[in-house]
Amino acid sequence: MINDLMNKIIQKRLPQIENYMKNPIEVQDKILKTLIKSAQETIWGKFYDYKNIKSWNDFNQKVPINTYEDLRPFFERARGGEYNVLWPTEIRRFSKSSGTTSSKSKFIPVSEECLNECHYKAGKDMLAIYCNNYQSNNIFSGMNLALGGSKHENELNSDIFCGDVSAIIIDNLPFWAELYRVPKKEIALMPEWEEKLNRMVDSIIDANIVSLSGVPSWMMVLLKKVVEKTGKTIEELWPNLEVYFHGGVNFAPYRSQFETILPAKTRYMETYNASEGFFGLQDDPNKDSMLLLLDYGVYYEFLPIDQLEARNPKVVNLADVEIGKNYAILISTNAGLWRYLIGDTICFTEKYPYRFKITGRTKNFINACGEELIVDNAIQAFSKVCPITNAMISEYTAAPLFNKEKNETTHQWIMEFEKEPEDFATFCDLFDKALQETNSDYEAKRYKDFVLKKPQIIKVPQGTFYKWLKSKGKLGGQHKVPRLSNNREFIDEILKQI
Repeated sequence: MINDLMNKIIQKRLPQIENYMKNPIEVQDKILKTLIKSAQETIWGKFYDYKNIKSWNDFNQKVPINTYEDLRPFFERARGGEYNVLWPTEIRRFSKSSGTTSSKSKFIPVSEECLNECHYKAGKDMLAIYCNNYQSNNIFSGMNLALGGSKHENELNSDIFCGDVSAIIIDNLPFWAELYRVPKKEIALMPEWEEKLNRMVDSIIDANIVSLSGVPSWMMVLLKKVVEKTGKTIEELWPNLEVYFHGGVNFAPYRSQFETILPAKTRYMETYNASEGFFGLQDDPNKDSMLLLLDYGVYYEFLPIDQLEARNPKVVNLADVEIGKNYAILISTNAGLWRYLIGDTICFTEKYPYRFKITGRTKNFINACGEELIVDNAIQAFSKVCPITNAMISEYTAAPLFNKEKNETTHQWIMEFEKEPEDFATFCDLFDKALQETNSDYEAKRYKDFVLKKPQIIKVPQGTFYKWLKSKGKLGGQHKVPRLSNNREFIDEILKQI
């Protein structure tokens, strides 16, 4: 009865979801006007004359594109306790981004509006869409195993909460959601990952788990630990488990591992929840794309990848995006992030409704000699080659390798396998061919080895990437392995772990 009642309540949001699916441009225009009006009297809003911004064209002309470093001085002022800097309401929480692609962590403001109207609203809509797609669900008959991050000290102001976005969400959950979640908050927010892992295992093995949520790489670590400690399968422990809500990294390399360890009946739903906001949900289980979330206090703009380094980049809004084109995302939010380049790249698969795929990061690519290899190319190649060679990939990274003596260039890959290919040499050949089939620029540079030599693939023992992340103090939470890099900083560090 409780499950049926909760299903009816949660699905009341569906008409609003359908509204922005049918009227995306109108909804986004309204969001922009609301954001501009709200921030008119802030320090930022006064400087950029928000009172006289009447349209997106005005906004595009008056307000610059911003990176984290551009907004960092304003973030620091707010983290120190100053009010009305970028957003009119008090900012009491900051999401500490993992900063995997840089040595410094990033602190992203999370306003009350962002928490409630973006993160929590989208979380409820995730459940509404799931319940609508699967009417016979039992999602509210047991517990959600939520694998969150940690709380951290704020050296600028001890009264302001800092932590991974998942930690902020868990720390502020409404009472009804807390009733359905494990582990308890005091365990979930522990800062030391390995101690937390052991405490989590002990606290969840006897729970009635019906759903999982968290980053795939760390969820797999937890599930393996549970199996190791109990000597039982996940299905034996949690026979009512029905869905895994996953996000944070591309799921394709991990899918086969989860299909091996989780019950065959388990459903999977992709989410796009970042430190800056909740942006996408897989609304159709038959499609591998996500619905762009449009009425959550976030206004979207899109920068074509070929415009990233342009002096006067040509930004487009939602009305003018093209299907199949690669864009970097710009967001303006109800936490005071203005035309903020978040670092993710996407391409749209359809319009009305707007659905998209994440293709990578603006800094996660290899372009040593014009090949323009992106993460999505690697994912497609793995998807082709792993089933043929009976392999399962756990983690990987890649970077260019230059041989100055021979004047040769190649790509060096480090791969950690959950299940090694039956014939490693065949795997290497097929992977190279699959990359060529996926990326015509890479294919051209590989032609007869004239420009780019055959990739060098190094197979490393299981646990290598874990050791590297541990050495960097980046275990658990939102931390992830950088996939592709145009320099050798990360790959050389990982090679030292072998």
